[in-house]
Amino acid sequence: MNKRHLLQTFLAASALSFGLGTAHAQTTPIKFQLDWRFEGPGAFFTHPAAKGYFKASGLDVTVDAGNGSGGAVTRVASGAYDMGFADLAALMEFHANNPDSPNKPVAVMMVYNNTPASVMALKKSGITKPTDLTGKKLGAPVFDAGRRAFPIFAKANNIGAVNWTAMDPTLRETMLLRGDIDAITGFTFTSLLNLEARGAKAADIVILPYPDFGVKLYGNAIIASPKLIKENPAAVKAFLSAFTKGAKDVIANPAVAIESIKARDGIVNSELETRRLKLAIDTVVNTPDARAEGFGQVNAGRLSLMASQVSDAFGTKTRVNPDAVWNGSLLPPAAELNILRK
Repeated sequence: MNKRHLLQTFLAASALSFGLGTAHAQTTPIKFQLDWRFEGPGAFFTHPAAKGYFKASGLDVTVDAGNGSGGAVTRVASGAYDMGFADLAALMEFHANNPDSPNKPVAVMMVYNNTPASVMALKKSGITKPTDLTGKKLGAPVFDAGRRAFPIFAKANNIGAVNWTAMDPTLRETMLLRGDIDAITGFTFTSLLNLEARGAKAADIVILPYPDFGVKLYGNAIIASPKLIKENPAAVKAFLSAFTKGAKDVIANPAVAIESIKARDGIVNSELETRRLKLAIDTVVNTPDARAEGFGQVNAGRLSLMASQVSDAFGTKTRVNPDAVWNGSLLPPAAELNILRK
């Protein structure tokens, strides 16, 4: 090879190297924390990642399993994660109890327009309506969203005093079936299927969903660190746009979306998780409230009411400021968000 060819080869290699370096520099890494394990609803995030929607938007998104909304909030607050998925009530509580925290996460997109929380009991308990819970023994982990918000549910339905038993999440449904407790709180799409998996028949289970009984709390939202919002709002916008594209796929074909969950955790039961995902879509994502307000968005009056209810029910150090927990300025345009169908 003569000197001219050597020079051309060198220049070509240099150009390739420079091009790769430039492309790499334009890719923004995002560490994302789920609220729970890799189960059906997690497909809303694993699907767009698997389909390359985030990558096509210039993002290198890492989606990690979680162990509760509270953990997701604190991990984003600590800087360990850039964004996450968490119950809005847990985010509100963090804000109100940590007023001086320099990095309080902010909700940037609503996904569960209604809280998935419900009270569940077996028909043999005689519980058929909220007031039947007065004096009964209820069980849930101490951090369960339904348990934390139960005072709001109780006030809305004139429920008297109840007795609480705390347990590990894995024991909740088992203790109900054994008769150790009269009822449980939990996310409907989690506990209902867990009860069925443990031998209960759907016809024998009583479900009292919070939204059906006057408790119009918002559920889980995508949260982001204020540092990321300030320093790279374009990355947050790109994430929400890619997520919305993926969410449209998930709603249209849950069974296909579950493949991305199976790829992350090979032992999951695809049929069961598809049912769980469909239940989540029907009860908290594609709901009349969500269609009225618009996917991803919130109603200011409803947000303010929730802030007040959470402040009272959770006994926070300061009152929740609804304007501090929500930032909808980075959402995709309305036409792009129009993914829900009746």
